Amino acid sequence: MTMPKKAAGLTVRKVETIKTPGLFADGGGLYLQVTASGAKTWIFRFQIAGRRRDMGLGTLTVVSLAEARNRAAAAHRLVKQGIDPIEHRAHEEAAAALASAKAMTFRECAEAFIDTNKAGWSNEKHAAQWTSTLSTYAYPVMGDLPVAAVDTPLVLRVVEPIWAMKTETASRVRGRIEAILDYAKVRGYRDGENPARWKGHLDHILPAKGAVAKVEHHAALPYAEMPTFWPRLQAQDGMGARALELCILTAARSGEVLGARWPEFDLEQRIWIIPGERMKAGAEHRVPLSEPAMVLLKKMAAIRIESCNLVFRGQRAGRPLSNMAMAMTLRRMKLDVTPHGFRSTFRTWAAEQTHFPDAVAEAALAHTIDDKVVAAYQRGTMLEKRRQLMDAWAGFCNGTGSKVVPLARKRA
Repeated sequence: MTMPKKAAGLTVRKVETIKTPGLFADGGGLYLQVTASGAKTWIFRFQIAGRRRDMGLGTLTVVSLAEARNRAAAAHRLVKQGIDPIEHRAHEEAAAALASAKAMTFRECAEAFIDTNKAGWSNEKHAAQWTSTLSTYAYPVMGDLPVAAVDTPLVLRVVEPIWAMKTETASRVRGRIEAILDYAKVRGYRDGENPARWKGHLDHILPAKGAVAKVEHHAALPYAEMPTFWPRLQAQDGMGARALELCILTAARSGEVLGARWPEFDLEQRIWIIPGERMKAGAEHRVPLSEPAMVLLKKMAAIRIESCNLVFRGQRAGRPLSNMAMAMTLRRMKLDVTPHGFRSTFRTWAAEQTHFPDAVAEAALAHTIDDKVVAAYQRGTMLEKRRQLMDAWAGFCNGTGSKVVPLARKRA
């Protein structure tokens, strides 16, 4: 590359027509650099603290001669003040980037958080639940505001109106806002304390959940009424009634029954293996099948459509039965109970009318056991005892069992 030409000033025409590679001075430290390939860029050459530096001012295609002169003059003023214009520009760009980042709205940040974390959530519905609650409660208040601007009064505007009436929902929303704001801080979108934090912050403003939340129990049928209720249920027509029968006989959750698929059933071994992804606790659950449950499944198999693996298919092809189907059956029977309540009916019966250990009944309900020794014991020996329990429960429901059921010995 040739040495810089003597500063004679540049003209627009010369800038456009020059093709010789080299540095062409305009004066005041401004140069037009022409490369061997013909590319043309502006350079401001200066010296500060005894060090010579070259500062790029942009390409000719973007920056005109007049603009280049303005940029060089601005840089020259900084040099005269003892400020390195290259470092000054870097600081300005960083500040602009930070300002842009902090301008991200709460909604944008929440969507980014959900998108980042949903791959690690075991339940695919989790992301939809986050989006739904935030859309209902948080976005109308703070969705379009910069996430950096979210403060305690805004958080309270979201959760305080529903804290007393929908305490559990409000608590979930608060926790989700807290997680999003923590994410925003780590990402550099905001700084300072988290205004949605509960301990040491909102707990001084809002009453504790336990002080305001009403514990909602699922309405359950007293177990003493089961022998009378059972034949009435069997007399009901419809897929919802059959699904409720299986729900009761297996003490399973409604969703587990409605999503049941034929490949999950081993009718020879009389067992239903529910995969972990369909269980609340995320672990596979094995359900022993009593004789009435087997009879019911054989009836369902007789009307099975080969192209559909669902045991209780809905009206739409490939879709399971509606989660309202069982509730509607109970409504038609004029009973003020819920399908889930039969799990309570089963648990109370097991506690008050049998000598089966609590651990056996808890395992039948697929409740998580914190005690590792008990959990290991369950894995090793509980299935056969649960089979005896479910046989006894089925006998009690259809009126063929005894009033008090002893813990039977292990079958041969």
